[in-house]
Amino acid sequence: MSNEQILVSPSALTAFVTELFARSGMNDADAAFSAQALVQTNLWGIDSHGVLRLPIYTQRLRSGAINPAPQVRQVGGSLAFELWHGDDGMGFVVGRDAMRRAIELARQYNVSAVGVVHSNHFGATGLYARMAAEQGMIGIVMANVIPNVVAPGGNKPITGNNPIALAVPTFGEFPFVLDISLSNVAGGKLLLASKKGEKIPLDWATDRDGRPTDDPDEGFKGFLLPVGGHKGLGLSYAVDILCGVITGGVFQHQMKSMYRQPDEPSLTGHFMIVINPEAIISREDMAARMAEFQATIKASPMWDETQEMLLPGELEYRTAQKRAANGIPLPADLYRELLALGSELGMETMLAEL
Repeated sequence: MSNEQILVSPSALTAFVTELFARSGMNDADAAFSAQALVQTNLWGIDSHGVLRLPIYTQRLRSGAINPAPQVRQVGGSLAFELWHGDDGMGFVVGRDAMRRAIELARQYNVSAVGVVHSNHFGATGLYARMAAEQGMIGIVMANVIPNVVAPGGNKPITGNNPIALAVPTFGEFPFVLDISLSNVAGGKLLLASKKGEKIPLDWATDRDGRPTDDPDEGFKGFLLPVGGHKGLGLSYAVDILCGVITGGVFQHQMKSMYRQPDEPSLTGHFMIVINPEAIISREDMAARMAEFQATIKASPMWDETQEMLLPGELEYRTAQKRAANGIPLPADLYRELLALGSELGMETMLAEL
């Protein structure tokens, strides 16, 4: 493995991914949205959920595990709380449609929730929470995944590294965005370390026997460790209850892995909550109070004076500015894999390096 990085332009990468999704059966609008979501994730520096996932998404679209033309629809609920069926569609499309509906409901009721069943992996959870923040609302988004996290001291997984994100509008340069999975790291970071030929810290993952490992490939075959011990473990349980138990969807070991069962729908569940803060505070007051809140954090002293206190969402904002100007770095192995995939599909769009 090599640490070599290839720089590509965001626009070229977006065009490449859009055509690749379209050639895999998606309509133009859904292909474009999914491509923009993936590339935006890379721009933020969340490379574990960016185009690194493109080969498996494409494989699953072509096999039918992901429905390229889903009929995403309401199947239950009423008033401000609805249940939607993703028709086993691309997670980006299902997540987009569910969040758009949650925003509509929040405009009417001030608080809304939309549960989703029969979806697939939808990338970075923050993508959808940010959709609410862009509309001046607060978004809380979560998803459940196949159990891949062991309880501290355990040797078999009992819950997933279920992600949760919260985005709050600040009406400034960038929103407040907390986007975390409930393992110490997301599984995609093991994939990224493997692509780069790097070892991983011992508190990231275990091998198949539950023993900590510094080998990303062994960790990917094994299990992840929860963030914050029992605290992260308990939150992961809570996400599975909201995304799977109460919605009538799958939960715990009923779920499917997109890597270990690549030809089957994942049956992923999502849960979207949207809050309209203008029900209780004006936009102007909220902007002023969020600015005060952020300023207090930024002014907090660091024991290492060469370091800077960052706000949730700030690192992604800065990384996106830098990568928009200088290009998105891709591991050389991944770059070559994408070129081979494009060639296999007879792509017209080229992915030239900068």
